[in-house]
Amino acid sequence: MENNRNFFITIALSVLILTLWQVFYMNPKIEAERETARIEQERVAAQQNASGQSSATPGTPATSGQAPQASIPGSSAQPAVADRLQAIDSSKRILLDTPSLKGSINLTGARIDDISLKHYRVTVEPTSPIIELLNPQQLPQGFYGEIGFVGSDATGAVPGPDTVWTVEGNPTLTPTTPVTLTYVNDKGLTFKRTIAVDQDYMFTVSDTVSNAGASDISLSAYGRITRFDKPLHSSTYVLHEGLIGVTGEEGLQEISYSSIEDDKQVVPGKSSDGWLGITDKYWAATLVPPGKQPFQPRFSYFDDGRARYQADYLTDAIAVPAGQSATLETLVFAGAKEVGKIQAYETDRNIRQFELLIDWGWFYFITKPMFYLIDWLYRLLGNFGLAILATTVVVKAIFFPLANKSYKSMAKMKVVQPKMLEIREKYADDKMKQQQAMMELYKTEKINPIAGCWPVLVQIPVFFALYKVLYVTIEMRHAPFFGWIQDLAAPDPTSIFNLFGLLPFSVPAFLMIGVWPLIMGITMFLQMRMNPTPPDPTQAMIFTWMPVIFTFMLASFPAGLVIYWAWNNFLSIVQQGVIMKRQGAKIELWDNLAGLFKKKPTPAE
Repeated sequence: MENNRNFFITIALSVLILTLWQVFYMNPKIEAERETARIEQERVAAQQNASGQSSATPGTPATSGQAPQASIPGSSAQPAVADRLQAIDSSKRILLDTPSLKGSINLTGARIDDISLKHYRVTVEPTSPIIELLNPQQLPQGFYGEIGFVGSDATGAVPGPDTVWTVEGNPTLTPTTPVTLTYVNDKGLTFKRTIAVDQDYMFTVSDTVSNAGASDISLSAYGRITRFDKPLHSSTYVLHEGLIGVTGEEGLQEISYSSIEDDKQVVPGKSSDGWLGITDKYWAATLVPPGKQPFQPRFSYFDDGRARYQADYLTDAIAVPAGQSATLETLVFAGAKEVGKIQAYETDRNIRQFELLIDWGWFYFITKPMFYLIDWLYRLLGNFGLAILATTVVVKAIFFPLANKSYKSMAKMKVVQPKMLEIREKYADDKMKQQQAMMELYKTEKINPIAGCWPVLVQIPVFFALYKVLYVTIEMRHAPFFGWIQDLAAPDPTSIFNLFGLLPFSVPAFLMIGVWPLIMGITMFLQMRMNPTPPDPTQAMIFTWMPVIFTFMLASFPAGLVIYWAWNNFLSIVQQGVIMKRQGAKIELWDNLAGLFKKKPTPAE
């Protein structure tokens, strides 16, 4: 149909772009993520089954490099060791036990470097090891948070990476039992650190510096999040992983691992509020510097000895007069990026734009409402898959007037098709007059020739918003549906090419065409067969092959997205069929299906 030519060209280009993106980007990425998850599960399982052996030498931190105005202390990096228990046992520690976290804090440097997440596992299997977020620096995957001070000759030695703190009283940190650490130097300075933790993922570190000497002193506080490894794939256009922060006039800073490796250092302007740290897809470790205390943020990459990435800050000099004291409070977040808890921290702790720790993307005004709707329906229905189905109905209801208008226009075009054929035949040799006559017909019959594009164009932003929600929110991670779908954020694990697991062999990723992708392809095929087959051979070929292409392309997308698309197609078929019947337009579905099995005439016939 001439009036639908632009529509089919648009669809063809969209299919081409999405196919190339899927083949050359998403498929290799998904394969790498699966392999990474498998390796990580084997590594963690081996560590948890290994017997711990003590090491006599406590761990020392890596060199930090030079910070603006002063030097954040550090020492030479140690060679990495393979055994996590050995690394933990090599230093004195205080235990950590909360409803959400387990681990310990290293008394050397008071470093938070042993954090595991009780509620999250490496894979969907219930026996899979729990996620280990922070690790001692001796490990290849070293990742930790540290808070200390930078002094001078007048202050004497101040707490830093090598300081061994003394525990007062209770040696176990829980939400109801904070721990207190002390350190006294030879200049009459007493440092008292109280570490508290809530039920979830936030540590509160309160440092009091008491000056019992005869002279006024000043010192600066620093904090740093340091990481020695990085994800195999990070900072795609879909998601940022790497260094991140909100400080000063710059606001949100997202710095990928690759860019900081090139630049070595990014130093934003000074700030008096905000936060900074390192984020993964689902987890993060961040620091919130002392409130109303000006500080210099910095993001760095060091390649001396062991390569490492670091987000740190250094406060302006803090005066402590003789006989007086000064208190600073720093927040340390180490945990899962759960939407509700992140937003509660932003509000309750007055952390500037802390919700940006979750990468909602440029289209956050669609993505966030989509998440809130799905999450609310989940609480109502008890299953994220059902919530996605209900969300599809809600979206359909919102765009019902637009879709109705579009389908009515399409139905009218079918009714006036004989008149359109007459115009083409009458002005076959004069394309200009043919187009003018067509436009006059559209005007007389009140038809919008591009109305058929709107259902597709409206669905595209909703589709990508749902994809973003499934991809970046931890609430969707390992969320089951029914039957074989145990993780809506992962692809359908079945494949028609091994009869959905009945045959004893695995198939390559690009042949993982599961049950739900097939259902989606069938519903898309039926929806397209609701319309007459285009007379143009190129358009007809696109018309025929598009469901097949989309089936292969969406097979490696999250199962929740495929379920949404299939359910949306089904609802569209019902809606379009009802409207076409009311408008008196013929529903081409059955004739088109029957035509597939009719013998095609040969050229001689």
